[in-house]
Amino acid sequence: MKFRSFLSDHLVTILLYAALFVIILFVLSLFRVHALILWTIALLGCFFGVLILVYEFMRRHHYYHQLFATLDQLDQKYLIHELIPEPTFLDGKLFHQVLYENDKAMNEHIRIYQESIEEFKDFIELWVHEVKLPIAAGQLILHNNPGAMNKKLREQFQRVEDNVEQVLYYARSENSEKDYLIKYCSLDEMVQNVIRKNKDALLYGGIRIEFEPSDAFVYTDSKWLEFIINQIMSNAIKYGAKEEGHIHVWIEEDQKETRLSIGDNGIGIPEGEVPRVFEKSFTGSNGRFIRSSTGMGLYLCKQLCQKLGHGIALTSIENEGTTVTITFYKDDFHQVFEQEREETKDAGNAAGR
Repeated sequence: MKFRSFLSDHLVTILLYAALFVIILFVLSLFRVHALILWTIALLGCFFGVLILVYEFMRRHHYYHQLFATLDQLDQKYLIHELIPEPTFLDGKLFHQVLYENDKAMNEHIRIYQESIEEFKDFIELWVHEVKLPIAAGQLILHNNPGAMNKKLREQFQRVEDNVEQVLYYARSENSEKDYLIKYCSLDEMVQNVIRKNKDALLYGGIRIEFEPSDAFVYTDSKWLEFIINQIMSNAIKYGAKEEGHIHVWIEEDQKETRLSIGDNGIGIPEGEVPRVFEKSFTGSNGRFIRSSTGMGLYLCKQLCQKLGHGIALTSIENEGTTVTITFYKDDFHQVFEQEREETKDAGNAAGR
């Protein structure tokens, strides 16, 4: 609040106050009051009038300055009422009461909204578990009745299952940390699990996969990380080259981090679209040609990597291929687990000898 704005707001009050003093001085002059007394009254009136204005301005200035400073720091601005004290001036108290009522109504609205969201998530999770039963049954029937056509059907069943899992993981992604089981996991094992899961799609698409095991271990949640790797692998298969398709998976490791990279020789992504690939529902120009694109796979990968504390990046050259790299950062905990793993391995080797 600026003092000029405050004076402008109280202009009528100031003019009435000044007019009252002029009238008082005029009346006193009619009674032939000495000029010195008149000047003294005038000066005292001006002094106390300015003092009252400054006092009222300072009270409001302090309160509103604190109000807006606190508001700028808040992400959930509707909680402002809880963080500021009640003012001492009447119009401020009324404003404070309005904030309280607004805060109360907003919290009630948010509570109702959150309950409806939780109910919807519960329904989605229940639906996913129910729909997995006929999918599993169909896959079992196809497995027990091998044939050329069955391979194609198994691939389609796998795609349906992947999409159903994507729905489940998206529903859980907001509170995914509640389902984490962080432990020391083998990257080789998780990658091999994903490759086996997609073997039918790889065989049907004639895609050659090259994986270089490294005996690398990372500190993560294996279930969620396998989902992330599977999303990247599914994209590599979906957008891979139609002839002589090739997916290369490799692991690099140094003292600070471990990097898992998955690259393909597919259609690639235009340079201008690369910065947006992790945005929600972004499909880009490739999504116009491949109707099954949803723009949710890489978005979920980014969200889950952030919550797991991993980095993820994508590089691509149009008509040449795309590479996605997941980075696992090493910290003090990682060093402790690495040391324990080496000691356990040495102890096992010694026992074997």
